[in-house]
Amino acid sequence: MSRFGVFLVAVITLNGCSLLDKMVYRIDIPQGNYLEQDDVDKLRVGMTEEQVVFVLGTPVAQNSFDSDRWVYLYKMDPNSGEDYRKELVLTFNDKRLQDFKGDFDKPEDFNQALDQ
Repeated sequence: MSRFGVFLVAVITLNGCSLLDKMVYRIDIPQGNYLEQDDVDKLRVGMTEEQVVFVLGTPVAQNSFDSDRWVYLYKMDPNSGEDYRKELVLTFNDKRLQDFKGDFDKPEDFNQALDQ
């Protein structure tokens, strides 16, 4: 076989691999805690840790050195399109919710305690 024939076979083989790669189905991979704004709207200052777990679930990342900071993180790595990532960081003081920050809007009545 001539050099051109070897080259042609190599090009066809490599091109076939790239076509095969596009035909294989790859699943979307969700990781973490999926939260919606409706869930975050239920948070109030002064909530206990147990109440927060009831509303949002257990956080995906617990820091053994700082138990007053909880991180809820959700990441979706879709097969096609852009990555989707949401983060919510809660701050506690004496096992009571003090504040939060992240990719969600703070509810208007967040600063009203539940017992009022």
